Amino acid sequence: MKTLLCIPPMTQLNTPYPATAYLTGFLREQGQDVVQRDLAIELLLTLLTPEGLEQILDVVEEHYADFEDDELPDVIYQFLAEFEQYQQCVLPAIRFLQGKDPSLALRIVSRRFLPEGPSFEGIDGLDEATGDILKWAFGDLGTQDKAKHLATLFIDDLVQVIHQGVDVNFEISRYGESLAASNPSFDNLYEILHGELGLVEATLQHLLRQHLEDEQPDVLGITVPFPGNMLGALQIAKACREHSPNTRIVLGGGYINTELRSLTDPRIFEFADYLMLDDGEQPLLKLFEHLQGKADRSDLHRTYYLQDGAVQYQTQTQLPDIPHREIGTPVYDGLPLDSYLSLCEMLNPMHRIWSDGRWNKLTMAHGCYWTQCSFCDIGLDYIGRYDEAGADIIVDRIEKLIEETGQTGFHFVDEAAPPKVMFAMARKLIEKGIVITWWGNIRFEKTFTPERCQLLADSGCVAVSGGLEVASDRLLKLMKKGVTVEQVARVTKAFSDAGILVHAYLMYGFPSQTEEETVESLEYVRQLMMHRCIHSAYWHRFSATIHSPVGQRPDDYGVTLHPPMFEGFASNDIEFSDPVTADHELLGRGLKKALYNYMHGLGFEQPVAIWFEKRIKEPKVASDFIQNALCDQEKSRAIIPISVSQ
Repeated sequence: MKTLLCIPPMTQLNTPYPATAYLTGFLREQGQDVVQRDLAIELLLTLLTPEGLEQILDVVEEHYADFEDDELPDVIYQFLAEFEQYQQCVLPAIRFLQGKDPSLALRIVSRRFLPEGPSFEGIDGLDEATGDILKWAFGDLGTQDKAKHLATLFIDDLVQVIHQGVDVNFEISRYGESLAASNPSFDNLYEILHGELGLVEATLQHLLRQHLEDEQPDVLGITVPFPGNMLGALQIAKACREHSPNTRIVLGGGYINTELRSLTDPRIFEFADYLMLDDGEQPLLKLFEHLQGKADRSDLHRTYYLQDGAVQYQTQTQLPDIPHREIGTPVYDGLPLDSYLSLCEMLNPMHRIWSDGRWNKLTMAHGCYWTQCSFCDIGLDYIGRYDEAGADIIVDRIEKLIEETGQTGFHFVDEAAPPKVMFAMARKLIEKGIVITWWGNIRFEKTFTPERCQLLADSGCVAVSGGLEVASDRLLKLMKKGVTVEQVARVTKAFSDAGILVHAYLMYGFPSQTEEETVESLEYVRQLMMHRCIHSAYWHRFSATIHSPVGQRPDDYGVTLHPPMFEGFASNDIEFSDPVTADHELLGRGLKKALYNYMHGLGFEQPVAIWFEKRIKEPKVASDFIQNALCDQEKSRAIIPISVSQ
């Protein structure tokens, strides 16, 4: 029996999403015949060719046939006006972003090679007005980086052409996301799937048919990590149904695990045969046994299927999951590692890590060792069940991946990497002389002392990200984050002093958060960035989910939930009302505006109230709060010399 595992559009373009690589490695160790393909990168690279642009042009011209020039969206007008230049440049730009033609950078930075649409707006002003920012972003010898940024803007324009002129659901990382995210009804997706076949879906179908003909799989497994993958996954499944009706189709992944845990709508089984929850190793092994006639349907594990027109769910409560130490090493065979694009979407060096460079992805442990944060989906298996593999096994996997891929960059995709394993892994890497570059997500724990941060840096750690969240001690305690602002300052400064970039996740609109507390949070962030404790950050609006403590016990947080009427499909985000009122929309705009300036080294001397559209009270936070916290740390570490008389 043969299995084909697929990554649907759209996830990342710089590196493959790791789900299929993990499953391929594990299943092959179990003697299964498994291959994998990334239809996300294949789809984009098929559309962004001279031939693909010809097809896009035909659709765009038909779509906007009755429009006058001044009625066209800017990106469409630019595309039509300079089509020959777009067509001539698209393959060279792709090859450059794949690292296959670095000499092209000199032509790209001349600003006379690539056509420049709306994505380039502001570049000229940046060059003229803030030359220091460009120097910070690209350095004195940053031709390659600057060219990469310009080429990325060129790709962004082409993606917008597809989005506005060909398929409104098409985006780089959110393909049809709004159709699936917390949507209680399957109606919208169902309507799209039974609608007229468009260019993007036709291209996706063509790619899948080629793989089906080449591999002749008995099982097609499709990972659906995010809402923005569900439409593409179902389009792949639909194409498989039509072309290879005897192939069994399985859906799994983060979106299924999170949002479809109460599934009752049978229509999804027009496209798939099975939906699996949580880790896929055991459920797939049980499915293979069933398909080979060695087990009944009643033996399936964490699996949805359709029986007599009704959705059924089967699980084995006594069947343990595969321990993390036994899941094996990911295998990238079958994924086009030389075809991914190293994009430079933002000038900030920390943000670039997400989209620039090819990273081997690993986890140090399964789940989160903390599992207390009230905003987090700690009720779900992928967070709530903690199981670590140990440093020796992680280093062994690192060595195997370097041998297979030739790449020494590693992204550890843990919910929060366990410090004990991190330190042991770092020592092992140094002892064995293994040279890698790595980064990952952590909690800003006090165990990260300056000495230990330097150990991590010496082992190849270049960046960490972690949650500062609300940057308010009262709210951090309420959400059981287990850190304080003062502690975060000291830990992040230790990382920064070791030469490790620090990114902070920030949150606003948490239950009971007042306007004053939000502004105070911004003041803490201003000071943290001014003192180079954190290098970049991102504000997001709090949302309650059904799997989090807020969603499970709203009375503990003083909020009232208003869940939508469930219609048999997705369920995750929940609307809520908070008796503590604040204009979070207005506050959010100010927070993001301030943060944008801080990340560019601007505005630190300004009072935080200037970033908001209405009169805001100045925060009561001491202007030297972070400085004092850092000074206290230095005093506690100071060594008093002892004089010895001669």
